[in-house]
Amino acid sequence: MLTADPQIEVIIPNWNGSAMLQHCLRSLAQQTFRNFSITVVDNGSSDDTKEVLAQEFPAVKLISFDHNTGFSVAVNAGISAAKSELLLLLNNDMEVTENCLEQLIAGALQYPEYAFFALKMLSFSQRNVLDGAGDAVLRGGVGYRLGTLEYDTERYQHNREVFGACAGAALYRKSFFDIAGIFDADFFAYLEDVDLNIRARRCGLRCMYLSNAVVYHIGSATSGSKINPLTIRLSTRNNFNVLIKNYPLRFFIQFGPAILTYQFFWFIFCCKKKMLSPWVKGCYEAMRNSAVFLKKRQELLDGVEPQKSLKLTEQIKRAEKEAVISIISRRTQQGKSNGFLRLYLKLFF
Repeated sequence: MLTADPQIEVIIPNWNGSAMLQHCLRSLAQQTFRNFSITVVDNGSSDDTKEVLAQEFPAVKLISFDHNTGFSVAVNAGISAAKSELLLLLNNDMEVTENCLEQLIAGALQYPEYAFFALKMLSFSQRNVLDGAGDAVLRGGVGYRLGTLEYDTERYQHNREVFGACAGAALYRKSFFDIAGIFDADFFAYLEDVDLNIRARRCGLRCMYLSNAVVYHIGSATSGSKINPLTIRLSTRNNFNVLIKNYPLRFFIQFGPAILTYQFFWFIFCCKKKMLSPWVKGCYEAMRNSAVFLKKRQELLDGVEPQKSLKLTEQIKRAEKEAVISIISRRTQQGKSNGFLRLYLKLFF
């Protein structure tokens, strides 16, 4: 972590996560590959993060904000300051296996035509259960971590191309951001990587899932739970932001039934979880900010060749089909029925 010219820059956003961050940094200290550096971007933490870094991890670089700027602004600051050609984004609630960086370097060398890479994320508490093996995207405008809650079977033990990467554990070539752009600060948190994945694929950038680059993920450690008012509000709002920003009119026509189906079942889910109020707030915020994202959409899509849009529609459809198959596999392992999902496959693919 003291190298002057590191091959990998590890960028970790943090907000009041001192204990988790320490565990993450200690796992990074055990890496078999040594030519890397670490930057922690602290979002105005009120815990002892700064003191711990100064006393126990003096080699770690610190970028500090005086308030919580959100995920996108934090990681963008780390990306801007990085000098390495390979940038590894990590959430602070990750334990990194000791050969992970070695596997990432090997993957970047083996697949020079790929601009970014998804890591294998396993559950911190159930280490034979996946938390994600590359990201898919649904036509409804959200992402899905392939393999979530599935056992780590043969299917996920080989490298393969995926639609995109979860930004909680992803390796990017620095040139990736020159082409696709950085994370959109207006997302604050949640689905900012879905937006980035779609933009990257439109630009022709490809993502490889590296099955031997493994991290263990606690999950929802900063927000406290996967289902809470904050996550529901931001997920609802940012879902509409993704659609407004990235979908030309013909996408809404082509994907209309799938978009409406997703929105219906998301609404039902929010009602069942007694999260109607955050859902309404998310919808309101999306409408209030729609002019901002319509302007971004115009800038983003202006001059895009129809052939690129056609290719992207096919990529999104393939990715959603892979996501649905993954969900069916997970539900089958849990002993749940899949009648509706199988019907969805027949109707929409």
